[in-house]
Amino acid sequence: MVSGIGIRRYSLGRMAALGLVAVLLGGCTSSYYKAMKTFGREKRDILVSRVKDSKKDQLQAKEQIKTTMESFQELTGFQGGSLEKNYKKLNGEYEKAADSAQKLHNRIDSIDQVSNDLFKEWQKEIDGMENKKLKAQSAVMLRQSRLSEASYVKSMRQTEARMTPVITAFRDQVTFLKHNLNARAIGSLKGTSAKMSTDVDVLMVSLDGSMAQADSLIASLNADQP
Repeated sequence: MVSGIGIRRYSLGRMAALGLVAVLLGGCTSSYYKAMKTFGREKRDILVSRVKDSKKDQLQAKEQIKTTMESFQELTGFQGGSLEKNYKKLNGEYEKAADSAQKLHNRIDSIDQVSNDLFKEWQKEIDGMENKKLKAQSAVMLRQSRLSEASYVKSMRQTEARMTPVITAFRDQVTFLKHNLNARAIGSLKGTSAKMSTDVDVLMVSLDGSMAQADSLIASLNADQP
């Protein structure tokens, strides 16, 4: 007998596979939505899931950037040991941070796409309603959800804009050290550490605010459920 948990995992795996197939076969989002609907997942469910995932992505990015900054500070404060080993550690952390930033960028785009598709469908359904009172109530819920989504995406874009120069700065420092891996080169970067630390601190605050916005949007979408 297959357990309930096993069935759920299998279903989620099939859903993910179907979504990937839909994307590969021409990138048709309508095929993806149709596949998800087979498993009882409407556009609203997909949006909520992606917003939840975006919060996880932001938390991951936050922790990774903090770790990368710590590795940079350790290297610029070099007190002995293996320069090569410390450099490789920093380079590895930078690459993870860059991957986290790209993942977050892709997540923002995916949220924007499904929310736009959801709101178009929602408006179309409202236009087909006959009961004026219910129609007006649905219109208010749609407007509130649009505002919440727009606010969240704006917050995420602002966070991404603050993240880009931080990742770029890490890349430049790592590249410079690759070309000049010696104590003198490391010493010349000590002056940049303080500024980068300040930029990272500002980014951390922005990420915290954006994650709080994610909670607000999820609450708004769940509250609109009939």
